[in-house]
Amino acid sequence: MEEESLRKQLARGGVIPAHPLALNSRRRLDEKRQVALTRYYLDAGVCAVAVGVHTTQFEIRKPGVDLLEPVLSLAAETAREWADRLVVLIAGLCGDTRQACREAALARSKGYHVGLLALRAGGNATVPELIEHAKTVAREIPLMGFYLQEKVGGRVLPYRFWREFFEIPEVVGVKVAPFDRYRTLDVLRALSDSARGDIALYTGNDDSIVADLLTPFPFRTPEGKCLRFAGGLLGQWAVWTRRAVEVVDRIKSKSGTAAELLSLGAALTDANAAIFDAKGNFAGCIPGIHEVLRRQGLLQGRWCIDPTLDLSPGQMEEIDRIFNAYPYLRDDEFVQANLSRWLD
Repeated sequence: MEEESLRKQLARGGVIPAHPLALNSRRRLDEKRQVALTRYYLDAGVCAVAVGVHTTQFEIRKPGVDLLEPVLSLAAETAREWADRLVVLIAGLCGDTRQACREAALARSKGYHVGLLALRAGGNATVPELIEHAKTVAREIPLMGFYLQEKVGGRVLPYRFWREFFEIPEVVGVKVAPFDRYRTLDVLRALSDSARGDIALYTGNDDSIVADLLTPFPFRTPEGKCLRFAGGLLGQWAVWTRRAVEVVDRIKSKSGTAAELLSLGAALTDANAAIFDAKGNFAGCIPGIHEVLRRQGLLQGRWCIDPTLDLSPGQMEEIDRIFNAYPYLRDDEFVQANLSRWLD
């Protein structure tokens, strides 16, 4: 995909699910269900898929696990064969500069268009060192920045970092996911001050999805318009994805009042708190996503690479509660109508 086309596609916005990892009871890759998940997202109407990210489990990169290449390949092949439209492929990039560049080259070889650069906690890298790291990786693949919240391994990234990051020519987007209003505004202000009009904003704030998408922020684009999020790249959108697409369509078409949409957003935040295990400091986030997909038949179990990782105490009851409270957030009928076809 040409860079201009890529930027236009990201600017149009929409739903980008963070792709989970389908394992069997032996904690080995379940290729049939991994493909079924990708087909589900494509048929739900997403504009892109993100693979090799936190929801896919960072442990796929560990020696002895070695699942990064297989999951990247499966998603890319499925998108090419199944989708009736061009879908942007985003690959998560982790580690030091050498590892991130190696992962970027792998992703590019598999047909990925963008690298989502995670700057995780650990180490004492300065802002100039982080920027140099990003510049080096950007030589391998166009970049989407990623402000990952601290509770799942991210680090604080100040305004200065983002202001310099947005000067990198190969940056095409940013996922803003600090789960913090002040830090979210740091990123938007930095983008406005950069005078870049070709970088797409995506929310990753699962606790504030609808509010982020509705808000015309006070920071301006080069054309003098209020900055707005084009869409979201979210773990929450790994589940109930068809409904997520419908919500974004409602927001973009201005169907429904702001009050109605904000009420829907509050329900989604409550549901996300249960699925992501907010009470347990997000320890059960990935098993929570798996539990929702298991109930729909897309996954057979909640198995994670780490055998000790499962729902937190009380999380199952919270998921039961939000299932009963918000049936309109779920896309069970859509899944049941298509599941056998996706698994075929």
